[in-house]
Parts: sequence; C-alpha cells; structure tokens
Amino acid sequence: RAGFGALLISSGGDLVAGVTLASINHTLLELPALFVLIPAAIGMRGNVFGALGSRLGTLIHTGEFRVSRRLDTPVKVQAFLERLDYNHEPEGDTCRSPRRVIRDRMAHCAEGAIFAAATFRVHGRPPLLVDLEAVNDDDHVLAAYRDGGLWGAVGMSKFAGLRYRAPVHRTVRELAISFFNDYYNYDGQLTLRRYSRPVSLARFDRLGWMTSEDDLWPILEHLVVVRHAAIIPPAVARRLPKLDRRSYDAGLHRSPRR
Repeated sequence: RAGFGALLISSGGDLVAGVTLASINHTLLELPALFVLIPAAIGMRGNVFGALGSRLGTLIHTGEFRVSRRLDTPVKVQAFLERLDYNHEPEGDTCRSPRRVIRDRMAHCAEGAIFAAATFRVHGRPPLLVDLEAVNDDDHVLAAYRDGGLWGAVGMSKFAGLRYRAPVHRTVRELAISFFNDYYNYDGQLTLRRYSRPVSLARFDRLGWMTSEDDLWPILEHLVVVRHAAIIPPAVARRLPKLDRRSYDAGLHRSPRR
C-alpha cells in the first residue's frame, strides 16, 4: 500500500510537470537565453527539471533554435520559405505549427505565414497575420510587419506575385491593394475582394502555437470570422477584365506542381 501511494504521488507529479511544460513550449523559442539553464537542468533531478532538460536538448539537436535565430530579417524569412516544398496536402488538410514546418521542410500559404510570424516574434516583432479574402479562389494569409512605420509582408504562394512586399505601404489597406493585380485564379479572373485587420497570434499562446504537434485550426477559424474590409465596390468588381496572358504566365513562373 505504501509503495502504491508513493507511485501514485510520483505519477501525479509527472503529469503536472508535463502539462506545465506543454503550456510554455512556445516560451523556449521566444527566449533563447534559456540555453543557460541546460547544464543545470540536465544535472538536476526531479520531474520538472529532468523534462525541461530533455526538451531543451531536443530543440537544439533538431536545429529549431538555430533556424529561428538565423532568420533575423523579413527578407531572410522569405528566402527560407522559398526553399521549402509547397504543401499540396496530399493526405488531407493540415495547418502545421512553425516547429513542424522546420521539421517537415514543407508549408502552404497559411503555414508559411504562421512560421514567418513566429520568426518575427523571436526577433522582437509582433506576430501579425493579415488575411486576404477572395471570390472564386482560395484566401491568402500573410505575415505582416512594420519598419519605420510602414507596412510590409512575407508570404508563401504558388503564385509569384503573392509573396514578399517591401515595407513601403502607409496602411494595411495599401499593403492589401498591392496584391490586387497579382491575385487571380486559374481562369484569369482577378479575385481579391477584402482584407482583415492585423491579427496578433499572441492571442493563441494558450495553444503553444509555435511548437504544437497539433494542427492550428483555431487560428484559421479565427481568420475566417474576423472583420474584413472591402477593397473595391461590388459594381467595380462586376466590370473587372480578365488578366492578360503575359501577366498570367509571369505569375505562374516556376509555380510548384502537384
């Protein structure tokens, strides 16, 4: 009986330690200064510090700290996204966390934007997303940032014109409009209609969104319901011409194939 009681207490301690560490997983990426805890944590006994040492060691050996710290400008983040395979979701819909993107070397537009926002956060920028809403087409998600009070964006897309934007736009509306002529479907229709205000991913910290092994559906669900502002009036949208062939082909240059 005494042995069973001790085992029960120990198991309870392990459970509490695991839940606690899972809830602060994202902090390990946000605060690289935690490196200094590794020697002490590994050398200490107990539920919390033993597990903490293991998690820190795993992050180091998988290269996750190294990747996020190296990408210290939006241009570098965009270049990293360009080297990833495009996720066509052959086995069903996904919304990978930044940790899974690093491990799998694969992302679609939302996964790429969430990864970019996480990298911005590591380097002291707010982790902001902007959703572009379309008709007869897929929506597009961007990681937005500001330099000198001006807005820019990082993005991943099959279309060449729906990726990086330099920080030259005075408002988020200007940033969104800069994508208008590059946002078209395979029928050549210009499809961009609305854009969202910037959404801070800090509101999802409870999910451990930077390192979660689960799909981040709550983030995408929030982007669907958040308020969007119109880019053009409906009457203008009805008169839009189709994109010319030269621009169409240029936008699909080196597009990833299914």
